[in-house]
Amino acid sequence: MTDRIVQIKRLRDRNDFATHVQSLGIATSLPIGDRAMLARPIEVHGHSLANRFAVLPMEGWDGTTDGRSTDLVRRRWERFGASGAALIWGGEAVAVRPDGRANPRQLCIGPESLADLTELRAITLDASHGEPPMIGLQLTHSGRWARPTGAFEPRIVFRHPFLDDRVGVTDDSVLTDTELDDLVGDFVRASVVARDAGFDFVDVKHCHGYLLHELLAGFARPGRYGGSLSNRLRFFDEVVAGIRRDAPELHIGMRLSAFDLAPHVAGDDGRGVPIADDYPFAFGGDGSGVGIDLSESHELADHLVAAGVELLCVTAGSPYYCPHAQRPAYFPPSDGYLPPRDPLHEVARLFDVARDLASVHPQLRIVATGASYLQEWLPDISAGLVDGGVAMIGYGRGVLSYPELPRDVVTGVDVARERLCRTFSDCTTAPRNSLVSGCYPLDDFYKQMPERRALTAAKRAAEQARGGRRS
Repeated sequence: MTDRIVQIKRLRDRNDFATHVQSLGIATSLPIGDRAMLARPIEVHGHSLANRFAVLPMEGWDGTTDGRSTDLVRRRWERFGASGAALIWGGEAVAVRPDGRANPRQLCIGPESLADLTELRAITLDASHGEPPMIGLQLTHSGRWARPTGAFEPRIVFRHPFLDDRVGVTDDSVLTDTELDDLVGDFVRASVVARDAGFDFVDVKHCHGYLLHELLAGFARPGRYGGSLSNRLRFFDEVVAGIRRDAPELHIGMRLSAFDLAPHVAGDDGRGVPIADDYPFAFGGDGSGVGIDLSESHELADHLVAAGVELLCVTAGSPYYCPHAQRPAYFPPSDGYLPPRDPLHEVARLFDVARDLASVHPQLRIVATGASYLQEWLPDISAGLVDGGVAMIGYGRGVLSYPELPRDVVTGVDVARERLCRTFSDCTTAPRNSLVSGCYPLDDFYKQMPERRALTAAKRAAEQARGGRRS
């Protein structure tokens, strides 16, 4: 028997919400707290941050074909600054070299990057109108999901029986140890550019199925980068050593998929189901494809503490093969499936994992994710999570429709319900169909764009392919 899925906006008051989460058996995972908790300052790497909100990184489809900024990119960063969040985690997913781009218009470190990134950081600071936020830059290589010219051009860590066919993997797609050595240098050089542009930290991205996340699951990979956890963290360690050598004043963070699941597909009723019940490829998984085991995630956290890393942003899975795990939504993206269960379960699991890691590793500043799905209840439940020991609340796709929510919450302004992200998934469906990513339903700027018609057609086609079920 499956849960009855209820849209958050249908829960009229605190009693409705409490009754619903109690019926799901997750009330202890989503406690209501005092919003004043979110306005409490916190220190991170010697920076005094004014509140507990962090804007999470985006992956735009709106740069130039050679990886530079555009007016759309600059507008997004301005809105990050206007959010009032005390931490800007990564701002943008920036590829460290051209073959690591997830789309042909993703930002990429290149000869002109220093000027562009300096400008983006300045735009963010100018828009902050208060205590300046701590700003980082997310560095990435998309690995298996690389599409630098439009078609998939995968670079992988190991052959994967469930994912290789999706992206056209061959044996030549597997990176050698020597090629990974060279990529370490690319991450270090990109970090130096970030330092020179004035960023406070870099995120060495280990999440969402991209290259370094896949490296964590290289249990059977031979050589220096596979097998033991120490080998699977070798890449990170060498990047850290290079940064400490070449840009010692730059801080380092990690956005981590702390657990992973088997790829999911639409079942007979349209809901997501795992394609395997024996799945030995999940970092933080228990082998079943749906359960989690955080033993190695805790070991990794210990490793970060030993390396002097304070910032850990906790997410899960991959939007390419199990989007419900890290991006809970009532409406699926065009290439997705209906939620396997009420998405509040996924929020509760993300919060539980963040809380667990924070309780065992108090030296880390844990940033939790998944909060946008809470909508009206984001401030209250986020406050309860911070009261439970998590350092900060990540604010991701919701910032596209309502960037000022953190500022409103910490200053006591009523939340503007009409601007809340309702998880229509258009910000995912658009790039899945090679359109720029933005909030087409709620942001008037994107409502007027000609791409909206193409997006509507893509959504309609996806709904018809699902047999007319909700999308």
